[in-house]
Order: sequence, then C-alpha cells, then structure tokens
Amino acid sequence: MLSAKRESNHTPTHEPGASMTANQGTEQRPSSRRLAPLRRLVAYLAPYRRQLAAAVVALLVAAGATLAIGQGLRLVVDRGLASAEPGMLNRTLALTLAIVAVMAVAAALRFYLVSWLGERVAADLRAGVYTHLLSLEPAFFERNGVGEIQSRVTTDTTLLQSILGSSLSLAIRNALLLAGTLVMMVVTSPRLAVIVLLGMPVIVAPVIVFARRVRRLSRASQDRVAEVSSYAGESLDAISTVQAFNHEAIDRARFREHVEAAFATAGARIRERALLNGLTMLFVFAAVGVIFWQGGHDVLAGRLSPGELSAFAFYAVLAAGAVGALSEVSGDVMRAAGATERLLELLDTQPAVTAPEAPEPLPEPPRGAITLSQVSFHYPARPVTPAVDAVDLAIAAGERMALVGPSGAGKSTLMALILRFYQPDSGRISFDGIPIDRCDPTALRARLGLVAQEPVLFTADARENIRYARPDADEAAVRQAASDAHCLGFLDALPQGLSTPLGPGGVQLSAGQRQRIAIARALLADPPILLLDEATSQLDAESERHVQAALEAVMAQRTTLVIAHRLVTVQAADRIAVMEAGRVTAVGQHDDLLRRSPLYARLAALQLMDGAASAG
Repeated sequence: MLSAKRESNHTPTHEPGASMTANQGTEQRPSSRRLAPLRRLVAYLAPYRRQLAAAVVALLVAAGATLAIGQGLRLVVDRGLASAEPGMLNRTLALTLAIVAVMAVAAALRFYLVSWLGERVAADLRAGVYTHLLSLEPAFFERNGVGEIQSRVTTDTTLLQSILGSSLSLAIRNALLLAGTLVMMVVTSPRLAVIVLLGMPVIVAPVIVFARRVRRLSRASQDRVAEVSSYAGESLDAISTVQAFNHEAIDRARFREHVEAAFATAGARIRERALLNGLTMLFVFAAVGVIFWQGGHDVLAGRLSPGELSAFAFYAVLAAGAVGALSEVSGDVMRAAGATERLLELLDTQPAVTAPEAPEPLPEPPRGAITLSQVSFHYPARPVTPAVDAVDLAIAAGERMALVGPSGAGKSTLMALILRFYQPDSGRISFDGIPIDRCDPTALRARLGLVAQEPVLFTADARENIRYARPDADEAAVRQAASDAHCLGFLDALPQGLSTPLGPGGVQLSAGQRQRIAIARALLADPPILLLDEATSQLDAESERHVQAALEAVMAQRTTLVIAHRLVTVQAADRIAVMEAGRVTAVGQHDDLLRRSPLYARLAALQLMDGAASAG
C-alpha cells in the first residue's frame, strides 16, 4: 500500500490526573493553601455591580437585624417582664417581632441575590472557559485528554455555582455575625467578653489547621473525580471496540479502581471535615457553658441584669452558631477555591498558535499556492525524533499534489502544520507568498477545506452537519453539495430526509456514508485549497468511483494536497511527493518515480499485489 490508514506520529494522550502544563502542576502552586483563586472571580462580578451592591446591603441589614434581636430580648426581660405591665410587655415584644420581620425580608432578599449572582458567575465562567478552549491548538487536547477538560468545564463550574450561590454567602454572613456578636458582647458585659476572647484561639486554631487539609484533599478529590469521568468517557466512546474484544470485565475492574481511588480521597476529606466540625462544636458549647456559669454568678451578685445575661447568652449562642457554620462552610469554600484554581489553569493556558498583533492580509482573490521551506517539527513527547525534517516543497496554484509514504512518514503532520494546528520548530510555510505565521489563523483556515481520514460528524441532523462548513448556506447549496458528494440518495431515503438526526458521531450511518457527508461539507465550503487525508479510504469501490468523479471536477479548479494510498488516486496527481521518516525523499510523476525512487516502486508493487489478490 502507498500509505497506512493512520499515522502514528501524534503525541501520547494525557494521563488522567496529570497537570495541564509542565509549569502548572498543583505541587508548584503556592496558592493551593490560600483563597487567592477566588479573588479572580471579582472580575466576573464586575458587570453585576448593582446586584452585588443590593446583596451587600441586604446582607448587612440581615446581620444588623439579627444582632438587634439580642437587644430586643434584653428589653423584653428587663422592661416587659420586670415592669409587670402588659402594655410594656406587648410593646417590647412587638418591637422584637418587627426586628425579626426586617431580618426575614433582608435574609430572603440576600438569598435570592446571592444565589442569582452565583448562577450568573458560574454561567459566565463556563462560557469563558469554553470560548478560551476553542482558541487552543489540538496538541493541548492531545496532551491533557478531553475527558479531563470536560470534567473541569462541567463538574467544577457546577460545584462553583452551588458554592457561590450558598456557601460563600453563608461564610460572609456568619463572619459578619461573629464580628458583630463579639462587639455586642463587649458592650453588654466586658467581663464575660474577656472570657470569650480568651477562649477564641482554642476554637479558631482547629479551623485554620483543618481548613488547609480540607483544601488540599478537596483539590485531590476533584482530580480523582475527573479521572473517573475521563476513563468512563473514553471507554463508552469506544463501546463497540470494548465489546468486540470482550474487554468489559477488565474495564469494569479498572473503572472500579478509579472510583475507589476517588472514594478514598473523598473519604479522607470527609474525615477531616467531620473532625473539624466535631472539635469546633465541642469547644464552642463548652465556652457557652462557662459563660452561663460565670454570668449566672454575676446576676446573683448584682453585677449583671437578667436581661443583659439573656442578651449576652443570645450573642454567645449566635457566635457559637457562626463559628460552627464557618467551620462547616469553610470546606465548601475551600472546594470552591480548588474548583476555581482548576478552571483558571485552563484560562491561563496560552495557545501556542496565535494571530500576530497586526495580521498581514492574505491576497485577494486567493491563488492557492503553498510553499514549505526547510520546515522541521518535533512533537513535544518525542523531542529527539523529528516528525517533519527539513521539508522543502512548492505546490503551485491549482496543482494536485499527492503525498505517499509508509505510516509515520509525516504526511498527516505536514497537513496539520499547513492548517497551523502546530507551529514549526524551524522553517517557513507560505500561502500565496505570505508566511502563515504573519496572518490570522482564522483567515488562513477559511481558505482551506479538510476531509480527514476519519470523518467527524456532530450530534445533529445531516443538513446541519453539511452546513457546518458554511452556516449561512441555503437549502439549494446544501443539497447540491450532498449531490456532488453522492450522499443525497441515501440521505433522502432516511425517515426525515436531511432533517434526520444522525446520532452522536453519525453512529447510525456506515463509515462510507459518514465520509461522503464529510466530503459534502468540504465541497460546500468551496475553499481555494483542498486537503484530503485519504478521503476515499472508507468507501466501497462503487462509492469511491462516484465520489472520485465528483472530486475530479472540484480539484480541477483548486489546489489539492492529497494523502493517498490507492494507486488510481496517486496516478491522477500532477506530482507525487514521497515521504519517509519525516523527509521528502523524491518528487515527480508516477512513471518517473517508479524508476528513481525505490521506496515508491516498492509501495506501488505492494499496491498492485494487493489489488491482484483482491481480484483473485
């Protein structure tokens, strides 16, 4: 055969749980012990200043009203009950209930606004991360794995949405209440307040120590969950291969190992939080008991009124509840910081291929000439062996150039470099005389039409899959492209015609049918340059004959670079470039190469032998 079905010169897939980039591992981020990642969410809150200001006001009013309830309680005891007058009791109770009503309204408003802000920020962050991911080159996804990245975009933003909409608000509310109750306790009884302040370090110390552990374990837990998602997605995407090789038992066992690892990490996090909560509540209520003991003696000695003790006890219980709530939500806030950190790693990843600050415009109208001058490229995972090595190749406008060679020769890599999926280590690629690193990659790719060896279809109907190349195309253009690619017949035969959903990846169609839809998509784009990566390799002989006839008419009007392994396709090319070990070893026409390229002659002989065997 003149080339293999797939090349093996792609970088290895990222192992689950590995860092996004070499310099972004969690072990190298000192912020892992701080809440610094959450500060960067301020930028996402900026557009919603009014809602944020209203939430802050509601929070302050709710906290103030809660603190005022203690004074209302003092008035009820010292004036309402002590006066023995029903009118005074009614008035003090009415005042206290009015304060409670204000607190309830403010708390409800705070909950609504904060929850809305949490949902809004999470939605904006999710959209921002996805938008940024689309700007990253394919190599990033090859290194890190789509499953891991999907987990960050979905699971982490969902976690962040929940925490921003509840836990973070509760943390701020209880921090304000704690500060307010401490002030009110000092005002009510300095003597008892000193006891509380002396005991505070005993309560706060465990919170600080255990919160750091919870944060570290939360990040590890989220990484383990991402591994579970990544493994499940990979195996389910390849379910036919899994079942064909009876691999279900092995995959179940391996998936169980990932699940158990995630569970073990989550269990360690839960144990730390449980211990934190238990110790905190023990210390808090022990302190409340001491306060009642000392306060009761102060009342008996006449140093404190019953109402003041009631108010102080209310503030002490409120402070205890605030500390307990803070210890409870601190783990959630730490998880939010971990989720934010993982999302920010994605946002901080800079694309290796970017448009220059002042892109050079491509010539109009396009001619379609491509020039490669001493182009070399190494995959990061294989820095020693070049995937493309000092390639010189000039493809004239309107020329049909075929690339042939054994698997791993660098043919698909060469196409990827022309598409600017990767940046060459050295050398230069030019389009119509303009170096492609000086132009906008979007403008460049608008002039290239790709038909890959393995067609990619999306979960949509046939019409939308063809129109993917040109979303504004009308029905007539879509049907014409489908007709030219010889897929209109089987598409019209579907239950809903071109409106029939094709399922994930076009699973309801045969490989040849999917390939013809991919060809129709490229034809609809009508680019000046076609890149065909064994575009007819998935077709049966009859389908290939029809599609080849359609491609002949299309290729006659534009530059075509085709990776091919079938002799009929190679012989139809204007010139053939023979590649081996990343280098172009010979360029010429079929008959010429048979004489002067031993590699090409051997590949052609193997093709003829295969064809004879098939015919026999």
